[in-house]
Amino acid sequence: MTPHDSADTPVRPPSAVSTGVGLAGLAGLAVWMTIAILFELEGPYSALANVAACGIPMVLWSLLVDRVHLNPTTGIDWDKRPLDGRELADVSRTKLVGLWATWALIAGTYCIARFYWRGDYVFAMQLFAAGAIPLLVLSVPYVFWLDRRLVEPRDGAWHLGAFLLMKSGVSHEEIWSHLRAWAVKAFFLAFMISIVPGSYRGVVAADFNRIEVDPVALAQWLIAFMFVIDIAFATVGYLLTMRPLDAHIRSATPLASGWAAALICYPPFILMNSGGPLDYRQGAQDWHYWFQAHPTLLALTGFVLVALTGIYAWATVAFGLRFSNLTHRGILTHGPYAFSKHPAYLSKNLFWWIAGMPFLVTTDNIVDAVRNTALLAAVSGVYYWRAKTEEWHLSADPAYRAYADWMARHGPVTRLMTRGQS
Repeated sequence: MTPHDSADTPVRPPSAVSTGVGLAGLAGLAVWMTIAILFELEGPYSALANVAACGIPMVLWSLLVDRVHLNPTTGIDWDKRPLDGRELADVSRTKLVGLWATWALIAGTYCIARFYWRGDYVFAMQLFAAGAIPLLVLSVPYVFWLDRRLVEPRDGAWHLGAFLLMKSGVSHEEIWSHLRAWAVKAFFLAFMISIVPGSYRGVVAADFNRIEVDPVALAQWLIAFMFVIDIAFATVGYLLTMRPLDAHIRSATPLASGWAAALICYPPFILMNSGGPLDYRQGAQDWHYWFQAHPTLLALTGFVLVALTGIYAWATVAFGLRFSNLTHRGILTHGPYAFSKHPAYLSKNLFWWIAGMPFLVTTDNIVDAVRNTALLAAVSGVYYWRAKTEEWHLSADPAYRAYADWMARHGPVTRLMTRGQS
């Protein structure tokens, strides 16, 4: 199907991920969260169990129902048999050198960067340290096993290993592509694991007696629960970048603007945190402060905010095993992506505007109100920038161009927002 074909038909281009895989993960997470709340399992390892409860059903669904390991996009030929065992063994050994060198580089970065040894990040570093030796050991049989089935086993890790071993046939572009993909995984996986325990504990250890009688507390708990869903799916996505699951990283964006737009939204580079250049909360209060004397408006606003957070979580669930910033891991066209190309960014920014109401301040200072409003507009501009850099990256794939073409004509939100631009 060409982009022109997709523009003339109401049939949405197929999605790289099925609806079922996300629902399987959601079901597993719901079961564990129910058990955790009933038995007050609120510790950090219980939080990791919640991530596992989300990920394992998705792996099983992907392999047993969707049979993703048979997709041609995996780059695997399961019927392949080695023609030259010695040559393939040399390829695998070279690849292991490149892979281990990559991990050493990541470990060195973790050790040097001080922020990884403060606050919530310490938990992630402790997990990585505990898993380092098992990961090294398991990588050997995994690489030797997989290389014998890959259509082209000489990937970015091989090229890096060949460079370090001073072999011929090295592609520097393959090396940079490999390093960009692992930089994404290293940066965001550490962040996701660092916030898993805190977000989980806030939901499991909540005051349910208060939630039962206070609509604000109920809305806040539901919002927190949606973020637990989002974080669990995202953590699974960064963990399972594996070819047999067809969840590998096809490419990480080479655009410096894409990296800049994303990184300023996360620590330690974040600009929107308290006291940061884009902190829009000076003299501000949340929605429930302003509406506390208006019960109907209070309940309605809480409902809207929960719905927006639900859309945000739904956008992550739709990725199944493949969530990741700054990467191409297959084009999604289902779920909320049938309505908007960027449902997560749209719902998140609407949430901030409604929940924060930056134009209202307790300082009785019009300057604070103007500043807060302008800064939140700048934050929304950052997310618009992120969206555009992602589109520039993905547009190299004809599947994304077909999807974007279809959305411009049939996507309700996208069609509305792009009206008059063509």
